Amino acid sequence: MNQSGKYERAIDALWLLVLIAASSFWCITAAHSLSATFDEPTYLDCGLRHWHNGSYKPFMRLGTMPLAIDLQTLPLYIWERCHGTQIDINRDIGWILPWARAGNLVFWVILVIYVFRTARSLAGSWAGRIATAFVVCEPGLLGHASLATTDIAVTALLMVFAYEFHAGRGKSWLRRLLIPSVLYGLAILAKASGLVFAPACMVVIEFDRLWRSESFFAIPVPDWRARLVFLRNGLWEFRRDFFKIIGMGLLVTFIYCGSDWTTEPTFIKWAQGLKPGSLHDNMLWISEHLRIFTNAGEGLAQQIKHNMRHDSSYILGQAHKRAVWYYFPVAYAIKCSLAFLLLPLAIAVVRPRALWNWPVQIALLLLAYSVTCRVQLGIRFMFPVMALAAAGFGAAVVAALRETGSSVKRIVLGVFVAVGLLYNGVASARVWPEGICYTNEMWGGTRNGYLCLSDSNYDWGQGLLELLQWRETHGVDVIDVWYFGLDPRAGFLPFRKMSTKKGEFPSIEDQVRGKCVAVSTTLLYGTYASSPTVGEDTMAFFKAQKMMDRTTTYFIYDFRNMK
Repeated sequence: MNQSGKYERAIDALWLLVLIAASSFWCITAAHSLSATFDEPTYLDCGLRHWHNGSYKPFMRLGTMPLAIDLQTLPLYIWERCHGTQIDINRDIGWILPWARAGNLVFWVILVIYVFRTARSLAGSWAGRIATAFVVCEPGLLGHASLATTDIAVTALLMVFAYEFHAGRGKSWLRRLLIPSVLYGLAILAKASGLVFAPACMVVIEFDRLWRSESFFAIPVPDWRARLVFLRNGLWEFRRDFFKIIGMGLLVTFIYCGSDWTTEPTFIKWAQGLKPGSLHDNMLWISEHLRIFTNAGEGLAQQIKHNMRHDSSYILGQAHKRAVWYYFPVAYAIKCSLAFLLLPLAIAVVRPRALWNWPVQIALLLLAYSVTCRVQLGIRFMFPVMALAAAGFGAAVVAALRETGSSVKRIVLGVFVAVGLLYNGVASARVWPEGICYTNEMWGGTRNGYLCLSDSNYDWGQGLLELLQWRETHGVDVIDVWYFGLDPRAGFLPFRKMSTKKGEFPSIEDQVRGKCVAVSTTLLYGTYASSPTVGEDTMAFFKAQKMMDRTTTYFIYDFRNMK
């Protein structure tokens, strides 16, 4: 490597170091300022139970894949071993949560590095620098990188898979098949969505490789039929590698999850319910003797069943009893920063063809796929779209600057990128520590984000510590909390966990009289009106009241002088 190459590599390393250090500082400090989100207590409990007894059954029952949570709870298990004391989630959630969340930074660092590597492989170092800067300045990604969950993990491992699969095409068996197979298995183990997302990456990357090949361009331009036949034949030949990677990746998944080598009670119960006859007898015998459970197949099946259900959805201030097709495209427009949303338009004005690269193609395919997804609890389910798009946009910016002949366009695009990154950096700093609440200005800003989206897009139960600070500042002894989440601290003084289940009180007025009440934005603006623990009458009551004050995720009402 020549001297200039070494210098450029040193700049790249310094760039990554600064971005990783700054974003990690944001995440670590945010992790200490947020209470547990809805999923985290359950994840920590399942993770520690696995380290205690070696079983993944609780994970598989939830349809949750264990890799990220294993890593996040490993330091806690080591602490238990060193101190000879078992952690109690209800008692110790305050100090164990930041440590578990710190484990997620491993995946955050991997994500940043592989976004950089992907963009650099397409258009050089500046492409990688621009791409990673947009990733680490995106408030929504930072917000979830601060949590002990699985969404950043699967995004990171899908980026690694896509990069290594692309780099290995046409190489040895090790690079072409074995490494992608292991990475595919790890992506599934991070989150079940990797089962579908990684094959989509493979198809797009192979199509792009064939499209750019010399053999394709050797075919005369007017002969589109011959070009289509070439692409079809190339993809048909690719099928062997495709299915080998899928098969070996699933093998990695099943080996990692292992088995308890027991029968499955629900399988036995189903067999017992069959009508008398040979089918009943045969299936009952199989269910009582088939000792292969628990295994990874259960977790994957749970997630598939979950996605097949028509769950409720909340978007643009409207609650829907069934999932709506436009949820994720609109949620992206709400949750992504304006600079990130406008960047492809700015590139298209300068050089539209620059956007035609495989990360952008995969992002578009996954975005199209999102209209079929029925689990609509947050944009986090589609974070791979954002990461892949960032890598593709970074490469497209550099390609557009190189290929355009207009110096004015180069200047305008360069200024847009610089101003956009500065704008995103300021937005991330201002929204700290509530990155998951971030809503761009086109939709009313973060303060009004609850009017557009709820659940893990805004209030996921993480606002108890901010509410505690408000109580101390305003001298309120006890706050009754209508809480969305599973943080056990919501049930201990100075909080009283409020229940609005019908029948427990003559009226909602009787329950709140004489109290200071904090109401979760997700329960007041979300899909929970039909729940027996919520009810439309309770929501209507609170919406008709005048707020005393509010925190980011709670509306606070003073009923202490209510007659």
